[in-house]
Amino acid sequence: MEWQGKRYWLVGASDGLGKALAHILSRAGAEVIVSARGEDKLKAVVAELPGKASYQTIDISDNESVAAAAAAVGNIDGVVLLAGVYWPFGAKDWNADQATAMADINFTGFVRILGQVVPQFVAKDAGHIVITSSLTGFRGLPGSIGYTASKAATMSLAECIYADLRKTGIKVQIANPGFIKTQLTEKNDFKMPFIMETDVAAREMFEHMNDSAFKKSFPRLFSLVFRGAQFLPDWLYYRVFS
Repeated sequence: MEWQGKRYWLVGASDGLGKALAHILSRAGAEVIVSARGEDKLKAVVAELPGKASYQTIDISDNESVAAAAAAVGNIDGVVLLAGVYWPFGAKDWNADQATAMADINFTGFVRILGQVVPQFVAKDAGHIVITSSLTGFRGLPGSIGYTASKAATMSLAECIYADLRKTGIKVQIANPGFIKTQLTEKNDFKMPFIMETDVAAREMFEHMNDSAFKKSFPRLFSLVFRGAQFLPDWLYYRVFS
C-alpha cells in the first residue's frame, strides 16, 4: 500500500484502537479524518497526530448526523469502521435499551456509514473499506446479548460486500480482534486470555490493511479457538463454552 497523500476516514477513533490506528496511518503519510461523538477527545487526537489531520463529529445511530458528516468529510480513499459500545449481560438479565444500542451502533451504524461511502467508491471504482468485527462474532456466547450478535452481523455484512465487490477496484477487508485493553473491556469481570494493548492491536490492523487478504483474526492462537468452535456440534460447543 502507498499511504502518502491518501485520505482515510476513521469512524470511532477518539480513543482505544481507533486512536492508535490513527497514529500509525498518520505516521505512514495518510491524511486522517477521525470521527466520534465527543468533540474534545477528537480535538486532542488531531493535535497529537504527526501528519495532516482533521476531525468530524458524528452520531452513527442517527441518519441525519451520518449524512451530514459524510458530506463534510467529502472525497476519501478509505474508511475504517471501529465504533462500538458494549455492556455485558445475559438473557436472564436482559437490558432492552443497552441491547438495542449495541445493535444500532455496532451494526446498523456501520450500515449507515457505508450507505454514504460505498456509492462514492462504486462510482469511481476505487476505495478501501475496513470493517472491525470481533472473534466473538464466530459463534454465540453466554452473557453477551447484543454485543456478540452485532459482531456476527458486521462479519456477515463484510462478507456480503466483499462478495459483491471483490472483482472491482474496491478493496474490502474485515479484522476480527480478540480482547483489547480499552474502556469497553474494563467492564468485564472475568479473565481475558491473550488480551492486547491497543498499539499491538492497531499494528495488526495496519499490517492487514497493507495485505491483500480479506479477513484477519487475531491474536492467531486465540483465534483458532473461535474458528475451530464453528465446527463443534451444538451439544459439545455449549457444554464447553458455557
